[in-house]
Amino acid sequence: MRPWIIGLAAALACGAAQAQPAGQNPPRTTILCLEPSGRSIPAICHVPASRLDPSEFICQCFGGGMRTVVPICPDGVDPPPESAALERARRDGVRKGSLVGATFQGRPICVAPRGMGR
Repeated sequence: MRPWIIGLAAALACGAAQAQPAGQNPPRTTILCLEPSGRSIPAICHVPASRLDPSEFICQCFGGGMRTVVPICPDGVDPPPESAALERARRDGVRKGSLVGATFQGRPICVAPRGMGR
């Protein structure tokens, strides 16, 4: 088999590894993996070896689900509690792989920030 075919097959098998936006410190968005129902499944993220640096290098959805950009909750805002209604709101709120600007019961759909002892 030709080496370029093996390389192409490996690249396709790995999926789309995309870096998070550079220059956002602290980051304003992260990645959430969503099933078609809107249920969240864990994303695998490569992060710095520091609890104080909240940045993320690459996040992927190896367990399935659609790779979705979701905002990180600003200070003083808690993420909405998980429920079937939130799952439906996430499912209906996804536009072109993003939940930025989506709301649930008047609150933004967001996730808690990573690190800083959380």
